[in-house]
Amino acid sequence: MADHAPAVRRRPPLRRGLSRQALVLFLLIALAFVTAIYMGVRNPYQSPAAREPVGPLRMTVVPLAPRDTVPGAADAEYLYAHSPAARFRVGAEGVPLPAARRTAHFSGDQVLTALTTAKDYIVRSALDPEVLTGGEVRSVRVLLDPDQLDQFDRSFERPAADGRHAPTGWLVRFDPSRAELADGEIRADGTLRVAESDSSTLEVTADHTFVYALRPAGDDEAESSLFTVRRELHFRFDRTDLRLHQAQLVLSHVRAGPLSCAEDSANHLRPLLAHQTAEAGGPAGTDPYAADGVTALCGALAPNAQPRV
Repeated sequence: MADHAPAVRRRPPLRRGLSRQALVLFLLIALAFVTAIYMGVRNPYQSPAAREPVGPLRMTVVPLAPRDTVPGAADAEYLYAHSPAARFRVGAEGVPLPAARRTAHFSGDQVLTALTTAKDYIVRSALDPEVLTGGEVRSVRVLLDPDQLDQFDRSFERPAADGRHAPTGWLVRFDPSRAELADGEIRADGTLRVAESDSSTLEVTADHTFVYALRPAGDDEAESSLFTVRRELHFRFDRTDLRLHQAQLVLSHVRAGPLSCAEDSANHLRPLLAHQTAEAGGPAGTDPYAADGVTALCGALAPNAQPRV
């Protein structure tokens, strides 16, 4: 018996605690949980509830009345060549984009998105023949922040010269019963500037002059005349706007002529055409007792702003 090994096999000692596989799985779950919380806090896109409220567009439309008869000519190119618009580019080429450089809190791509969205709005609202002739405005509407759509829609449903609801503050459009484009090659010139107003907002300032060749509606044989619109627009973009390719239009200042101060320019621009003169009288009266009254404005169109014919 002493020459044989014992008939009992030794068992390995029992391991207490978690196995290595279970410990690794636990660590992976914990890491995923912590990452999810971190990404939620660092989400680059603000939720709608966290956005600052979008204010209404404030607008001013100032008609410019000529002192003399509006000059005209049979050839629109001749008028352009003998006007201050002779050096202007044609169409969207007159709305060039500046260099898109990153800011402290926005990348170069985000700055470029703000600039291109502003340019798209300008081109659609001042150069699209469908918009200019009083037609469809949806192409302009889709570029606006949703919080401004009610104001935009009300402006076209119930136009008013109240500094908030004038269609001509949103876009350029002529009274189709009075005038039509005599030349589709609209002249344009101006600048775009972008700046970071705070860590969550980009602002784009646009200052452009547009010159249109117009003639009486339905009269192809009539002489053409030039009509000038100077627009200063201020756009604001938060990160949601940049992601959705939309803009907040916060300020619009428009000066346009030749117009008559006696006519309403809120809904449509009603140009004075070749060989016409401004009606006698000033702008509509202002009621100082009205709580929401807006002062009616009108200016004089400088003679050197007209073509020399």
